[in-house]
Amino acid sequence: MTAAGQSTRVLFIGGIGRSGSTLLSQMLGQVPGYLAIGELDHLWSHSLRQDVECGCGKPFQDCEFWSEVGVRAFGGWDQLDLDSVQALQRRVEQTRRVPLLVAPRLAPSFRDALRSYADLLGRVYAAIGEVSGADVVVDSSKSVAPLYVRRHIPSVDLRVVQLVRDPRGVAYSWSKTVQRPEQAGHQYMAVWSPRLSSRRWMSNNLLVAALDLARVPRMRVRYEDLARDPGGTLRRILAFAGTPSAAELLGFVEGTLAELHPTHTAYGNPMRFDTGRIQIRLDEAWREKLPSRQRGTIELLTWPLRLRYGYNGPARPVGKRT
Repeated sequence: MTAAGQSTRVLFIGGIGRSGSTLLSQMLGQVPGYLAIGELDHLWSHSLRQDVECGCGKPFQDCEFWSEVGVRAFGGWDQLDLDSVQALQRRVEQTRRVPLLVAPRLAPSFRDALRSYADLLGRVYAAIGEVSGADVVVDSSKSVAPLYVRRHIPSVDLRVVQLVRDPRGVAYSWSKTVQRPEQAGHQYMAVWSPRLSSRRWMSNNLLVAALDLARVPRMRVRYEDLARDPGGTLRRILAFAGTPSAAELLGFVEGTLAELHPTHTAYGNPMRFDTGRIQIRLDEAWREKLPSRQRGTIELLTWPLRLRYGYNGPARPVGKRT
């Protein structure tokens, strides 16, 4: 529970989309003391602008939890000038701005904008902690720039789970068309080429790992291990997050079965709406369906980190976590 003057512990899931972050976030959100909020970097653009459904099933503006967060943070969401907030976000929360996010003192005007935006986010996180009473807030924004911005929020105790998945599986997933059920009309998630997904897999993972230089606590988790041993993987994450005793509260996981209840995820993959008893399955459809030419391109572009993370061969099953 966050009280005045106390920090909010934020467990940020970093990496690249289609790596299992929604599954991990949803399971962490079932642990007492943990609150999954989805991809907070889309709060202004999708949750507030488009009134996209919260994970609880209500439109964002009708969700009692998020309404109270807005009141605690700003006296109500309607007190914000969204145009100004989004302009501020666009200025500081871009991957090309990472060098300035590392050393903002080099550009005083950027530093001032960053301080202003960090203050806004700090108020949101503090309000989330106050309203929920959670010990740990799980933010699955993944993207590098939002992660680097959160380093600059004084009231946030930041810890990072770097979630990685075989880049061939990531690329195959990004090549598929996925509809968003929570948005009006026929809205679909983005589709990336194998080259684009490979480049982003490399750059995102390298930049997440680079936070070690800033002494940001980081733990690397593989999607494949999460799918094969969800209970064991969650226990390691809970210990990393500073709540090892919470491992006794994993009764919702039995083998590869998990009982999921609705969470207040503001935005994210449509899987955030899945509830009830689910079977966690390792998705390796890429092994049969990814064209060999595309596979070769991905393997060539990602080989340094692919080997480092243990994704060695194109045919045999991925090994245990390293």
